[in-house]
Amino acid sequence: MTPPARTSGKRADAGASAGAIDEPLLPESSAGGRHGGGASVSGAVFNVSTSIVGAGIMSIPAAMRVLGVVPAALLIAAVAALADVSVEFMLRYTGRGWGGGGKDEAATSYAGTMGDAFGRAGAALLNVFVALTTTGTLVVYLIIIGDVMSGSVGGGDEHAGVLQELFGARWWTGRQFVLLVTAVFVLLPLVLRRRVDSLRFTSAISILLAVVFMLISSGIALYALFKGTATMPRMFPDFSRLSSPFELFTAVPVIVVAFTFHFNVHPIRAELSKTSDMKVAVRVSLVLCAAIYAAVGFFGFLLFGDATMADVLANFDRSSGAGVPQALNDAARLSYALHLVLVFPLLLFSLRVNVDELLFPGRRPLAADTRRFVSLTAVLMAVLYVLAIAIPSIWTLFEYSGSTFAVTISLIFPGAIVLRDVHGIAKRKDKALAATMIVLAVVTSSIAIASNIMSSISNEDRGGHVAGRR
Repeated sequence: MTPPARTSGKRADAGASAGAIDEPLLPESSAGGRHGGGASVSGAVFNVSTSIVGAGIMSIPAAMRVLGVVPAALLIAAVAALADVSVEFMLRYTGRGWGGGGKDEAATSYAGTMGDAFGRAGAALLNVFVALTTTGTLVVYLIIIGDVMSGSVGGGDEHAGVLQELFGARWWTGRQFVLLVTAVFVLLPLVLRRRVDSLRFTSAISILLAVVFMLISSGIALYALFKGTATMPRMFPDFSRLSSPFELFTAVPVIVVAFTFHFNVHPIRAELSKTSDMKVAVRVSLVLCAAIYAAVGFFGFLLFGDATMADVLANFDRSSGAGVPQALNDAARLSYALHLVLVFPLLLFSLRVNVDELLFPGRRPLAADTRRFVSLTAVLMAVLYVLAIAIPSIWTLFEYSGSTFAVTISLIFPGAIVLRDVHGIAKRKDKALAATMIVLAVVTSSIAIASNIMSSISNEDRGGHVAGRR
């Protein structure tokens, strides 16, 4: 529930906050308690890992192509460390303020924590950013699923989908029908689950499929390397291939998007038997996902080299020169598409909650209102389906959203909460780190956006000159 604006009567005095410094930072919960839901740490690890991997694994090889292997690996480690710090900041302020109800109701969500620091406007702004980020990501997932199964719908990166390769171009192998069947009969039963913990099994399978995708791509890459059809990738950037050195910064938002999972932290934490275990679950997940990202990026770049595309799946339907059967390329595409199918419900969970808080503030919990829950889910699924059919590719939009919405959610807002420090619990080093996070996020994102804009203008001018010579 979106918190109302604070009043002076609802704020604990600074002395009370300071006096509680030796108390646990988070309210401890047990199964069957008010907050605890009996979920295990392993289930939380699977759900957090699914939120992370599903958000950006497709773009890691392209980021490594821009940066080179060593800088990209260092950037992955640095962003993972910043994600850990930002989540720790979020959890430190969780449960200390008033989340919008009576005096005894603590802020136990990301929106509630933002509302406790910045009032109703802060919570609403977070909800808008999360809704926009998750909507764009979910539409990208549907587009990729459609590309894998039915082929692309135009442009220079056309490829036949798996169904078209097997059965030819028929009405029931087309994008519209395949996505409709997928949305109604596969995704809808998953997104109608009301508890995040109920998705732990699909999350575990999703992580397994991400590992399968990593193993297949790495196997193909190593085979190509031994056959002599692939060369070791560049360790450092090749500035002769860049329009300007600032182009390196375009990889930063891509990696930040890959580690943007903050909107799922509180729902997953709320269902743990011991909510203090969330920090452990997050750190284990970050280490696991950073390793997967580094492996997929390295082997994808090794296999496709400078031909690595922004969506690495588009490379798998072309001849990689490795001499492997097309069935193995299809297995890589299908494993990743199924991974996205299983990630989809977890992201829609956050989208649904945030849209509900924006449209129906102050109402009873969404999961307790069956009519509102089902209606909102159906409307969101319909909107996502229409957007996925209407927009053939939103990769550029996805890249820009990483420079704006994702960076704000994962770095700027958590840092701002610490700098605001309404409960007086932040130390000087915490505020220094928070300020550094915000400055880094703003500077790198601004440079990335400017570089993308200049690159787009340059490409348009180049295309115009080519057309003029014809």
